[in-house]
Amino acid sequence: MRVAIATCTAVPPGFDDDERLAEELGRRGIDVARIAWDTPGARWDTFDTVVIRSTWDYPARRVEFLAWADAVGPRLHNTPALVRWNSDKRYLADLAAAGIPVVPTTFVAPGEPLPELRGEVVVKPSVSAGARDTGRFGERSHHRARELVARIQAGGRTAMVQPYLPAVDTRGETAVVCIDGEPLHTLHKHAVLRPDEVAPVRADELGAAEAMYDPDLVVPGEAEPAELDLVLRVLDDVTARFRGTPLYARVDMVLGDDGAPVLLELEAVEPNLYLDVAPASLGRVADAIVSRAVAPPI
Repeated sequence: MRVAIATCTAVPPGFDDDERLAEELGRRGIDVARIAWDTPGARWDTFDTVVIRSTWDYPARRVEFLAWADAVGPRLHNTPALVRWNSDKRYLADLAAAGIPVVPTTFVAPGEPLPELRGEVVVKPSVSAGARDTGRFGERSHHRARELVARIQAGGRTAMVQPYLPAVDTRGETAVVCIDGEPLHTLHKHAVLRPDEVAPVRADELGAAEAMYDPDLVVPGEAEPAELDLVLRVLDDVTARFRGTPLYARVDMVLGDDGAPVLLELEAVEPNLYLDVAPASLGRVADAIVSRAVAPPI
């Protein structure tokens, strides 16, 4: 059996989750290759399963990335249809319409007027990763929020505006990593955005926000019953929407103003699973990948 782990050339030094996963699959007798998704001439059709992992450079080349996913086809996990939907955060509107509690979000496409801003807000592109082009602004800095929206729109992208929920500072985010539709481990993530600024980014190939490189940003955590209930509601929706359970997903939540959890993001394209934080989960992830292997077409 052959498994490809799709990555990118800009993975930061020190990130070894892909290597851990490859070694664990190798211990099961699997022939594993780690390949950048945009490698010219790569023969993805020779693999039983292709698993998207650290393809973290795709937001700047989404059209090309989606074409690649479609070309890989049914052997890709997660599926090309789920990748297309989840790679644009406008999916939050679909989940909200389905009754899932999400952070209130206004989407502002190029040419559309910016809505009235109230209180502290977060602005970011609907297609983004690593907190790039993302800022947090109080009422005295709303002019900077409007400038960021205009800059995002000028690049032909859709901006999104959300309230900054105080629980991010006081309690942080809860992230539940799921495999085959079941919670695997829970993480606690500290606040990334500082007040009244666009998040500074590192000058490397990936260009993610500097805070994302903090080794203490994510630590093991525990989920409350209400959070786990929200996780299962999100996964049930995705499973029904795409007629199949995703191989992996990470559900990121924060407490709303009423103290109940709301969805911040569903990461089902290339979420960091933080296997270094939860090493006991490594074997379960490998088993799930093996179970998804399909024979290549003749």
